Amino acid sequence: MAESPSILVIGPRWVGDMVMAQSLFSALRELHPDAAIDVIAPAWAAPLVERMPEIRARIDAPFSRKRLELGARFRLGRALRGRYGEAYVMQGSWKSALVPFFAGIPKRVGHRREMRYGLINRIIPLPAELKRKTARAFHTLAGGGGQFRAPRLTVDTANQRALLERHGLPRDGFVALMPGAEFGPAKRWPSASYAGLARALMQRGLKVVLFGSKNDQPVTGEIAALAPGAIDLAGQTTLTDVIDLIAAAKVSVSNDSGLMHVAAAVGTPIVGVYGSTSPENTPPLAENRELVWLGLDCSPCHQKECPLGHLNCLNTLDVARVLASVERLIA
Repeated sequence: MAESPSILVIGPRWVGDMVMAQSLFSALRELHPDAAIDVIAPAWAAPLVERMPEIRARIDAPFSRKRLELGARFRLGRALRGRYGEAYVMQGSWKSALVPFFAGIPKRVGHRREMRYGLINRIIPLPAELKRKTARAFHTLAGGGGQFRAPRLTVDTANQRALLERHGLPRDGFVALMPGAEFGPAKRWPSASYAGLARALMQRGLKVVLFGSKNDQPVTGEIAALAPGAIDLAGQTTLTDVIDLIAAAKVSVSNDSGLMHVAAAVGTPIVGVYGSTSPENTPPLAENRELVWLGLDCSPCHQKECPLGHLNCLNTLDVARVLASVERLIA
């Protein structure tokens, strides 16, 4: 039997998308059980890729999201020549397909985007109804083969125990709040609402922990100030540690963000709060979940900021509704 060719994947560039990319990785592993699968991804993605057993190695993608950087892409492609038999391009841009082309990889798979004829030589049709259903759209790149599986990141239990002790968190769980959203403010439930939820949870004897990146610190700091007793770890933990800590939570509450998908992928029950996006498109792929969305006539708009200036899709979502979802998942 011929040896399976090594596979190169051009990974996505957002936390949530990288988590959902595992649905493609697992399908490729099923189709090619003996093949080595490597992924080109930014350095920040290393903690996620390391928790995906389907992936052999991450190759750094030192490219700007906004610049072509043709020379750097050419050099990386040439350095990879002769190493792979297949490539899967998960991004939709023209420039994202350059490295496999420069590497001379015989089979280059992708969706029809940005006039990539020639760069992509195996075009996979993407049905209109799947264009915003990210995980399902990624899975189509497997060409109809391989079972669709929800992402499942591995958890380092030894690191988890050490982190719980270091931060003084209970081993029987806490409530994780993820109030950030890198995409823009139209995805963020107001800080005052998160603070009201945190106070209600603490009144019920639950420990509340805030998670996020350094960019989320203004938001988490505001929430912590309005909800004394909430523990703010935003920007104080690595993504590796966040994965293991969120896995220890009783339940998590998140906007439609990357950490929402992390929580789902480690099996933590999740309440997803939606505003400018729709839970029908990018739901957390978790068994235990509640999705809260008002479904206003103006939503989903998929805009970074509310085009109408009122953000009613989130501003009018009351704390009691989200709290009820949390309580159902904890029960």
